[in-house]
Amino acid sequence: MAGFKKFLNGYFWLQQQIITVLIFLLVVPVTLQIVSRYTELIPRYIWTEEAARFLFIWMISFGSAIAVREQTHFNVDVLTKPKTARGKAVAVLVVDLSMLAMALMFVWYGWQFTVFGYSQTSELTGINMVFIFVSFFLSGLSWTAFIVERTLDNLPVLIGGAHGSR
Repeated sequence: MAGFKKFLNGYFWLQQQIITVLIFLLVVPVTLQIVSRYTELIPRYIWTEEAARFLFIWMISFGSAIAVREQTHFNVDVLTKPKTARGKAVAVLVVDLSMLAMALMFVWYGWQFTVFGYSQTSELTGINMVFIFVSFFLSGLSWTAFIVERTLDNLPVLIGGAHGSR
């Protein structure tokens, strides 16, 4: 379990670094679009819109996984607020199982989408679409790993212990 946790901590750190780089990279095509649209300093580049879209897709994929790990994703209170630690663990488990179902759909269909993307090429940038479509598959895998981690953290509470995750 400690090795799994250490791996996920490193993977989470890597995701945070990558999303930071992606945010800075997104500034380049968006700035080029703005400058070319409102001035005559540089020509209008067509590829900038597609590049910005691709970077945004990857940012959403990594950002959603980070939100799942930190439990900062959009959350709707359907259940009443539990008063005990075990009740809270059960409520987290119900939400996590719902999210896990969605994560597994992203893994399953994301893989099929990735395979489909292998035969597709972007018209403007010439990028093989597998590099874009694989983000959905990786996002689903990340969600799954982080949900499993939280479930394992809350397992002692569900069984009758006193501590749980976050």
